[in-house]
Amino acid sequence: MELYNYIKSLHLIFVITWFAGLFYIVRLFVYHAEAKQKPEPEQQILIRQYQLMQYRLWYIITWPSAILASFFAYWMLFFTDAGGVWLSQSWMHVKLGFVFLLYLYHLKCHQIFLQLQKDEVKHTSGFFRLWNEGATIILFAVVFLVIMKNAINWIYGVIGIILFSVLLMLGYKFYKQIREKKQ
Repeated sequence: MELYNYIKSLHLIFVITWFAGLFYIVRLFVYHAEAKQKPEPEQQILIRQYQLMQYRLWYIITWPSAILASFFAYWMLFFTDAGGVWLSQSWMHVKLGFVFLLYLYHLKCHQIFLQLQKDEVKHTSGFFRLWNEGATIILFAVVFLVIMKNAINWIYGVIGIILFSVLLMLGYKFYKQIREKKQ
């Protein structure tokens, strides 16, 4: 049981650093997109700096964290007694569905990262601000599923995630209005 707690702790640590990397990489995408609007030489200086920051964050923190979080999760699910019990529970199936969405989100961030490393900016800073909320929604869903387990009322949970998403979008629009007034 003690080994299990170590594995669980390591899994949680790497999940936290994985999410930190995902949150920050998209913030760097925002800054990169905004740097494209700056005059030269400021534009080139900023873009080179953001590309370096993105590269280091992505390959030194985010990818290793994703791999290690997955490794320890796999270990917990398939090589501990608790894993067999969890895999038979419906909340874990839903959680794993959200984890699958997280992998897709991560891979899309990787695609955007590669584009920005070539200084191909295909999205606006506004798009990236909204994109950043995707990880937030997945994080909320997974944490509530893990904590509530079978006690969760699925209907209220789905409604809650939808309402939370709407609140995030309204918050984004409100923030955008404030920024535009300051400019």
